Amino acid sequence: MATNPHATTEHDTIVGSIDSAGTSDRDEYVIADISADGAWLSMQAEAAPTLTAWR
Repeated sequence: MATNPHATTEHDTIVGSIDSAGTSDRDEYVIADISADGAWLSMQAEAAPTLTAWR
């Protein structure tokens, strides 16, 4: 097991999703590493960068 929490392996799985079931009236963009408990972050979907901005 890697001791560096930022290290990636072939077993890491990062996913992104729009969550519209939250308690707020705004959609949330969620990024999560589903191979680790508690490894996620979210932001308002309208504030998320577009794919063009990531290039």
